[in-house]
Amino acid sequence: MLTLEENELLTRTGPGSPMGDLLRRFWLPFLLPEELPAPDCPPVRVRLMGEKLVAFRDTSGRIGLLDSHCPHRLASLFFGRNEENGLRCVYHGWKYDVEGRCVDMPSEPPESSFKEKIRTTAYPVRERGGLIWAYLGPRDLMPEMPELEWARVPESHRLVSKRLQECNFAQAVEGGIDSSHVSFLHSRLRSDEPDNLDSSGMIRVEYMANDRSPRFFVRETDYGLLIAARRNAEATSYYWRLTQFLMPFYTMIPGTPGYPIGGHAWVPIDDERCWNFSVTWRHDRPLSEEELSYQNSGLGIHAYVEPGSYRPLRNKENDYLIDREKQRTRTYTGIEGIGEQDMAVQESSGTIADRSREHLGSSDAAIIAMRRRLTGAAIALREGTEPPEASQPDAYKVRSAAVVLDRDVDFAEGARQETRSIP
Repeated sequence: MLTLEENELLTRTGPGSPMGDLLRRFWLPFLLPEELPAPDCPPVRVRLMGEKLVAFRDTSGRIGLLDSHCPHRLASLFFGRNEENGLRCVYHGWKYDVEGRCVDMPSEPPESSFKEKIRTTAYPVRERGGLIWAYLGPRDLMPEMPELEWARVPESHRLVSKRLQECNFAQAVEGGIDSSHVSFLHSRLRSDEPDNLDSSGMIRVEYMANDRSPRFFVRETDYGLLIAARRNAEATSYYWRLTQFLMPFYTMIPGTPGYPIGGHAWVPIDDERCWNFSVTWRHDRPLSEEELSYQNSGLGIHAYVEPGSYRPLRNKENDYLIDREKQRTRTYTGIEGIGEQDMAVQESSGTIADRSREHLGSSDAAIIAMRRRLTGAAIALREGTEPPEASQPDAYKVRSAAVVLDRDVDFAEGARQETRSIP
């Protein structure tokens, strides 16, 4: 368990908080390109780690991310006119470019130089890997973007989706690295019908069913943690699921060789909500129609969402459309969708779980290690040590894997080829 003070350290990400300062040292995905589809399109409200912002794509196609309020009289720039390479406040016409400079001030006399003294908060923005990213940290420490494999494959090899998760980001990350729950939460009761996990290629169902209490091994890495869950396979072999936690909020789902790989980014909106960006990708070829059909079915990690809001159609307000008859006779939860099953249990702990009430077991080794890695880095930054992961983009060139190895083979060595990403 954590003390209340330690839980505060882990979960609070607003400006000036230790965890917030840490996360601001990394690039943060926050929008899909479809949300800013064309030059001079309507601006978009953004809330990122508690900050109220507005994003827009200017006439030249550049993306700006500005403080949501005009520095003049604090009117919302969401209502602004996106025109001629700037966002113009409709209150008095003050206009700002993507760098936050005031480039026009028509309410002042023509000879006035006042506009040259006015700037608003503006954050660097980049597009990559089917996402729009922002950097909210000190400009002189801005790192290169992490070399995640899914961000580097061609667009045809990748599917990206976005959904709202109504809990703190750390709870979501914890679910993403917990290989123990897969034997329960995502399991079926009947063996005579197809299973979502079979279709996803994420696991060997027979091993998960036969050994539901895996042994966990956690190793520190340059990017974060390599987490290995070991289950019995045959008499002389083990089934290993190798999951990465990549600082500060990325997780990867172990995939069976020959199937697409899955992963997530869990980005704080504020302390009580986060965006989940789910990614399915192949490094070797485009996703097939069959693969895309399954991933878009709402049964896997990509949830059905309400148009425009990115809130899942199966959500806490409707109890995730749980079907008690199906729970009794067919599936462990009675909830459709791997993503929604995860949401149901993660959100049910509260928007910020009270970890002082927990009773962790040996299967929670990865959870304990992740919390220590994050809080340790936040404390170190507060004491003057920058997070080394932010300045090592090549360390993120890894992928998850699920493999069967002889019992005398070290999991990291035995799966070295499977966990190595494209160069």
